[in-house]
Amino acid sequence: MHGNPPPSPSPVALAVARLQQQVSDLHQELVRYNLVVWTAGNVSARVPGTELFVIKPSGVDYDRLTPESMIVCDLDGRTVEGDLSPSSDTAAHAYVYRHMPEVGGVVHTHSTYACAWAARAEPVPCVLTAMADEFGAEIPVGPFALIGDDSIGKGIVETLTGHRSPAVLMRSHGVFTIGKDARAAVKAAVMCEDVARTVHISRQLGEPLPIDRSAVDRLHERYQNVYGQSAPSADRGA
Repeated sequence: MHGNPPPSPSPVALAVARLQQQVSDLHQELVRYNLVVWTAGNVSARVPGTELFVIKPSGVDYDRLTPESMIVCDLDGRTVEGDLSPSSDTAAHAYVYRHMPEVGGVVHTHSTYACAWAARAEPVPCVLTAMADEFGAEIPVGPFALIGDDSIGKGIVETLTGHRSPAVLMRSHGVFTIGKDARAAVKAAVMCEDVARTVHISRQLGEPLPIDRSAVDRLHERYQNVYGQSAPSADRGA
Protein backbone atom coordinates (compact mmCIF):
# COMPACT_ATOMS: atom_id res chain seq x y z
CA MET A 1 0.00 0.00 0.00
CA HIS A 2 1.43 3.33 -1.04
CA GLY A 3 1.76 6.15 1.47
CA ASN A 4 0.56 9.68 0.95
CA PRO A 5 2.72 11.81 -1.37
CA PRO A 6 4.88 14.44 0.35
CA PRO A 7 3.22 17.83 0.66
CA SER A 8 4.00 20.34 -2.05
CA PRO A 9 6.28 23.24 -1.04
CA SER A 10 4.43 26.39 -0.04
CA PRO A 11 4.51 29.45 -2.35
CA VAL A 12 6.80 31.19 0.14
CA ALA A 13 9.21 28.23 0.22
CA LEU A 14 9.28 28.18 -3.57
CA ALA A 15 9.95 31.94 -3.70
CA VAL A 16 12.75 31.61 -1.14
CA ALA A 17 14.37 28.76 -3.09
CA ARG A 18 14.16 30.74 -6.34
CA LEU A 19 15.79 33.78 -4.73
CA GLN A 20 18.49 31.69 -3.06
CA GLN A 21 19.44 30.48 -6.53
CA GLN A 22 19.29 33.98 -8.01
CA VAL A 23 21.26 35.62 -5.19
CA SER A 24 23.90 32.90 -5.35
CA ASP A 25 24.23 33.38 -9.12
CA LEU A 26 24.36 37.18 -8.88
CA HIS A 27 27.36 37.06 -6.56
CA GLN A 28 29.29 35.62 -9.47
CA GLU A 29 28.43 38.76 -11.46
CA LEU A 30 30.25 40.81 -8.81
CA VAL A 31 33.33 38.69 -9.46
CA ARG A 32 32.85 38.80 -13.24
CA TYR A 33 32.81 42.61 -13.27
CA ASN A 34 35.72 42.94 -10.79
CA LEU A 35 33.60 44.67 -8.15
CA VAL A 36 34.86 42.63 -5.18
CA VAL A 37 37.99 40.97 -3.80
CA TRP A 38 38.35 38.01 -1.44
CA THR A 39 35.04 37.62 0.44
CA ALA A 40 34.00 41.30 0.50
CA GLY A 41 30.68 42.49 -0.87
CA ASN A 42 27.18 41.09 -0.81
CA VAL A 43 23.86 40.82 -2.63
CA SER A 44 20.44 40.46 -1.04
CA ALA A 45 16.88 40.10 -2.33
CA ARG A 46 13.55 40.74 -0.66
CA VAL A 47 11.10 37.82 -0.73
CA PRO A 48 7.98 39.45 -2.25
CA GLY A 49 4.90 39.54 -0.06
CA THR A 50 6.80 38.55 3.08
CA GLU A 51 8.91 40.08 5.85
CA LEU A 52 11.97 38.12 4.66
CA PHE A 53 15.07 38.60 2.55
CA VAL A 54 17.88 36.38 1.28
CA ILE A 55 21.53 37.38 1.74
CA LYS A 56 25.05 35.98 1.40
CA PRO A 57 26.76 34.31 4.38
CA SER A 58 29.66 36.13 6.03
CA GLY A 59 33.26 35.42 5.07
CA VAL A 60 32.63 32.60 2.58
CA ASP A 61 34.73 32.44 -0.61
CA TYR A 62 32.78 33.33 -3.72
CA ASP A 63 33.62 30.03 -5.43
CA ARG A 64 32.08 28.17 -2.47
CA LEU A 65 28.75 30.00 -2.52
CA THR A 66 25.72 27.84 -3.32
CA PRO A 67 21.97 28.43 -3.21
CA GLU A 68 21.85 26.32 -0.06
CA SER A 69 24.39 28.55 1.67
CA MET A 70 22.31 31.71 1.21
CA ILE A 71 20.77 32.90 4.49
CA VAL A 72 17.13 33.83 4.98
CA CYS A 73 16.58 36.71 7.43
CA ASP A 74 13.62 38.66 8.71
CA LEU A 75 13.43 42.43 8.30
CA ASP A 76 15.08 42.91 11.69
CA GLY A 77 18.12 41.04 10.39
CA ARG A 78 17.55 37.88 12.42
CA THR A 79 18.36 34.54 10.80
CA VAL A 80 15.26 32.54 9.92
CA GLU A 81 16.87 29.82 7.82
CA GLY A 82 20.50 28.83 7.28
CA ASP A 83 23.38 27.23 9.13
CA LEU A 84 25.94 30.00 8.58
CA SER A 85 26.21 33.53 9.95
CA PRO A 86 24.73 36.11 7.57
CA SER A 87 26.74 38.93 6.03
CA SER A 88 28.19 41.54 8.37
CA ASP A 89 26.11 44.08 6.40
CA THR A 90 22.82 42.32 7.16
CA ALA A 91 21.62 45.07 9.53
CA ALA A 92 22.14 47.68 6.81
CA HIS A 93 20.21 45.66 4.23
CA ALA A 94 17.40 45.02 6.72
CA TYR A 95 17.11 48.73 7.52
CA VAL A 96 16.79 49.56 3.81
CA TYR A 97 14.06 46.97 3.32
CA ARG A 98 12.14 48.22 6.37
CA HIS A 99 12.22 51.84 5.29
CA MET A 100 12.10 51.59 1.48
CA PRO A 101 9.28 49.16 0.64
CA GLU A 102 9.77 49.72 -3.08
CA VAL A 103 13.28 48.20 -2.90
CA GLY A 104 13.56 44.52 -3.84
CA GLY A 105 17.35 44.17 -3.93
CA VAL A 106 20.42 45.65 -2.23
CA VAL A 107 24.08 45.27 -3.24
CA HIS A 108 27.31 46.29 -1.53
CA THR A 109 30.71 46.41 -3.24
CA HIS A 110 34.17 47.82 -2.67
CA SER A 111 34.85 48.44 -6.36
CA THR A 112 38.09 50.33 -6.92
CA TYR A 113 37.16 53.55 -8.72
CA ALA A 114 33.89 54.12 -6.90
CA CYS A 115 35.70 53.59 -3.58
CA ALA A 116 38.28 56.17 -4.64
CA TRP A 117 35.46 58.74 -4.91
CA ALA A 118 34.05 57.53 -1.58
CA ALA A 119 37.46 58.00 0.05
CA ARG A 120 37.40 61.63 -1.09
CA ALA A 121 33.75 62.00 0.00
CA GLU A 122 33.09 63.41 -3.45
CA PRO A 123 29.97 62.69 -5.54
CA VAL A 124 30.51 61.45 -9.08
CA PRO A 125 29.16 64.30 -11.26
CA CYS A 126 26.60 63.56 -13.95
CA VAL A 127 28.73 64.27 -17.03
CA LEU A 128 27.90 61.24 -19.20
CA THR A 129 24.69 60.25 -20.96
CA ALA A 130 25.06 56.76 -19.46
CA MET A 131 24.94 58.38 -16.01
CA ALA A 132 21.86 60.37 -16.93
CA ASP A 133 20.23 57.17 -18.17
CA GLU A 134 20.94 54.99 -15.14
CA PHE A 135 21.27 57.47 -12.27
CA GLY A 136 19.42 60.59 -13.41
CA ALA A 137 21.80 62.74 -11.37
CA GLU A 138 25.18 62.69 -9.67
CA ILE A 139 26.02 59.62 -7.61
CA PRO A 140 25.74 61.03 -4.08
CA VAL A 141 27.92 60.52 -1.03
CA GLY A 142 26.44 59.16 2.20
CA PRO A 143 27.78 59.74 5.72
CA PHE A 144 30.58 57.82 7.37
CA ALA A 145 29.23 54.95 9.48
CA LEU A 146 30.69 51.90 11.17
CA ILE A 147 29.75 48.33 10.29
CA GLY A 148 27.83 46.23 12.79
CA ASP A 149 24.49 47.95 13.35
CA ASP A 150 21.97 49.77 11.18
CA SER A 151 23.97 53.04 10.99
CA ILE A 152 24.97 52.32 7.41
CA GLY A 153 21.39 51.50 6.51
CA LYS A 154 20.22 54.81 7.96
CA GLY A 155 22.80 56.65 5.87
CA ILE A 156 21.73 54.84 2.72
CA VAL A 157 18.04 55.62 3.27
CA GLU A 158 18.67 59.26 4.22
CA THR A 159 20.83 59.82 1.15
CA LEU A 160 18.75 58.00 -1.47
CA THR A 161 15.25 58.97 -0.33
CA GLY A 162 13.99 61.45 -2.92
CA HIS A 163 17.12 60.98 -5.06
CA ARG A 164 16.98 59.40 -8.50
CA SER A 165 20.30 57.59 -8.12
CA PRO A 166 20.08 53.90 -7.18
CA ALA A 167 23.68 54.12 -5.91
CA VAL A 168 25.30 55.84 -2.95
CA LEU A 169 28.99 56.15 -2.09
CA MET A 170 29.21 55.68 1.66
CA ARG A 171 32.10 57.89 2.76
CA SER A 172 35.39 56.06 3.33
CA HIS A 173 33.63 52.74 2.81
CA GLY A 174 32.15 51.74 -0.53
CA VAL A 175 29.14 51.43 -2.79
CA PHE A 176 25.59 50.46 -1.88
CA THR A 177 22.98 50.12 -4.61
CA ILE A 178 19.26 49.45 -4.59
CA GLY A 179 16.83 48.20 -7.22
CA LYS A 180 13.37 46.86 -7.84
CA ASP A 181 15.00 43.44 -7.57
CA ALA A 182 18.47 42.05 -6.90
CA ARG A 183 19.42 41.95 -10.57
CA ALA A 184 18.63 45.66 -10.98
CA ALA A 185 20.73 46.46 -7.91
CA VAL A 186 23.67 44.46 -9.33
CA LYS A 187 23.34 46.30 -12.63
CA ALA A 188 23.46 49.64 -10.78
CA ALA A 189 26.65 48.51 -9.02
CA VAL A 190 28.24 47.56 -12.35
CA MET A 191 27.26 50.89 -13.90
CA CYS A 192 28.44 52.82 -10.84
CA GLU A 193 31.95 51.44 -11.13
CA ASP A 194 31.99 51.94 -14.90
CA VAL A 195 31.11 55.64 -14.74
CA ALA A 196 33.29 56.26 -11.68
CA ARG A 197 36.26 54.95 -13.67
CA THR A 198 35.44 56.93 -16.81
CA VAL A 199 34.86 60.22 -14.99
CA HIS A 200 38.07 59.71 -13.00
CA ILE A 201 40.03 59.26 -16.24
CA SER A 202 38.33 62.31 -17.73
CA ARG A 203 39.48 64.41 -14.80
CA GLN A 204 43.08 63.48 -15.51
CA LEU A 205 42.66 65.31 -18.83
CA GLY A 206 40.73 68.30 -17.51
CA GLU A 207 37.47 69.17 -15.84
CA PRO A 208 34.59 67.18 -17.39
CA LEU A 209 31.72 69.23 -18.80
CA PRO A 210 28.36 69.02 -17.04
CA ILE A 211 25.20 68.01 -18.87
CA ASP A 212 22.32 70.47 -18.71
CA ARG A 213 19.72 69.38 -16.15
CA SER A 214 16.90 69.42 -18.69
CA ALA A 215 18.87 67.06 -20.92
CA VAL A 216 19.56 64.78 -17.94
CA ASP A 217 15.84 64.72 -17.21
CA ARG A 218 14.97 63.81 -20.80
CA LEU A 219 17.63 61.11 -21.01
CA HIS A 220 16.58 59.56 -17.71
CA GLU A 221 12.91 59.60 -18.62
CA ARG A 222 13.55 57.96 -22.00
CA TYR A 223 15.82 55.27 -20.61
CA GLN A 224 13.62 54.38 -17.67
CA ASN A 225 10.34 54.32 -19.62
CA VAL A 226 11.03 53.86 -23.35
CA TYR A 227 14.42 52.22 -23.91
CA GLY A 228 14.74 48.52 -24.74
CA GLN A 229 12.27 45.78 -25.49
CA SER A 230 8.85 45.42 -23.94
CA ALA A 231 9.99 42.50 -21.76
CA PRO A 232 10.66 43.78 -18.21
CA SER A 233 14.02 41.98 -18.07
CA ALA A 234 15.51 43.88 -21.06
CA ASP A 235 18.81 45.50 -20.12
CA ARG A 236 20.67 48.49 -21.45
CA GLY A 237 22.87 47.62 -24.39
CA ALA A 238 24.06 48.80 -27.75
